[in-house]
Amino acid sequence: MDARFNLFDNEFAARFTKRFAGAGLVLSQSSLPKATQELVSLRASQINGCGWCIDAHTKEAAAAGETAVRLHLVAAWRESTVFTEAEQAALALAEEGTRLADAHQGVSDETWAQVRKHYDDDQVAALVCLVALINAANRLAVIVHQRGGSYEAGMFAAAVH
Repeated sequence: MDARFNLFDNEFAARFTKRFAGAGLVLSQSSLPKATQELVSLRASQINGCGWCIDAHTKEAAAAGETAVRLHLVAAWRESTVFTEAEQAALALAEEGTRLADAHQGVSDETWAQVRKHYDDDQVAALVCLVALINAANRLAVIVHQRGGSYEAGMFAAAVH
């Protein structure tokens, strides 16, 4: 399946996506660990079936030094031993924040308590904003059938300059 519409070639969409990427830049400059940011983005993208974002966040994580073992186990993080308690809390938040329609309460009190246990206020703000942003990015890419495979590490940073 080819992309239905190229968001990067349309003038209006290009202006929007540049600002959208700028929001991502703000998050990348937060105190939330880069590895956590990529793991959260990857997990939400897996849930949403976004090939473009799975491709991008896998490659960005690998370029930042993330191991293949951890990247391969993100989809089964609960059944893995390679993630810290803090990362597990962030991944739970990513899942519950992505699957809002699946649970009437959204993010559970238990997950929220674990997030608060492991992250300070700025990091919590970054996590919440990251989950919202990656879900929006997933929807943009899935709607237009933006396919994975062609992303190269560093393209996000280049998009905002």
